[in-house]
Amino acid sequence: MARINLPGPAELSPEQRRIYDAVVAGPRGAVIGPLRAAIHSPELAERWSKLGEILRFGTVLPRQLNELAILVTGRRWGSQIEWWVHARAAADAGLSAAVIEAIRVGEAPEIADPAEAEVYEYSREIQQTGQVPMPVYRAVKDRWGERGVVELTAVIGYYTMVSMTLNAHEIPLPDGVEPPLRPLAWAGKGLPELPPARCTATAEAKGE
Repeated sequence: MARINLPGPAELSPEQRRIYDAVVAGPRGAVIGPLRAAIHSPELAERWSKLGEILRFGTVLPRQLNELAILVTGRRWGSQIEWWVHARAAADAGLSAAVIEAIRVGEAPEIADPAEAEVYEYSREIQQTGQVPMPVYRAVKDRWGERGVVELTAVIGYYTMVSMTLNAHEIPLPDGVEPPLRPLAWAGKGLPELPPARCTATAEAKGE
C-alpha cells in the first residue's frame, strides 16, 4: 500500500484531470508510475511528464540503449515498477534477454555490442561513484556526440528521480504483478554495487 493517497481519475481536480488525460493520450498511454504521486503537484506533474517523454522517447540514442540505461538505474535503486515497465520495453527494443536477466540478478552481463557495453558502464559508474572515468565518457561522446552524452546523463538522472519517487512513496505494482527484483547480496552499506560488463566483442578482438 502506498504511503500517500494515489487519486483515481474521479478524485482529480480539473487541473489534475487535464494533466492526467494528457499523459494517457501521450506515448505512455497510462498513469502507473511516479506521476501518480507527482499529480499532487499539478505544475510539477506537467513538467515532469514532458521531460520524461523527451528522455524516454526523444533522445538521439537508439531505444535499446536508452532502455538499457534505465534498467541499470532501476536495478541500482531496486525500483520494482521501473524494472517491471522497462524490462519489457528493453526486450521489445531488442536488448537481449540474457543481458536483461544478468542485470536483474546483479551479475556481470556478457555484452557483444560495444555501444551497449559503453552505455552500461557509463550508467554504472556515474551512479556508483558520482563520476564517469574519461575513457568511458569519451567512448559515449565519440559515438553519439555531445548531444548524446548530455542526453544519456539526463536519462540516468531523471530515472534516478523516478526510482526515488517510487521507492519513497511505496507506489505499488499493478494488482497481480509479483515484484521482479530481489535484494542483491552486498556486504557494504547503502545501495549494492553492480559488476562491470564483460564485453565479449573486446575479448574476441584480443583473441581471448
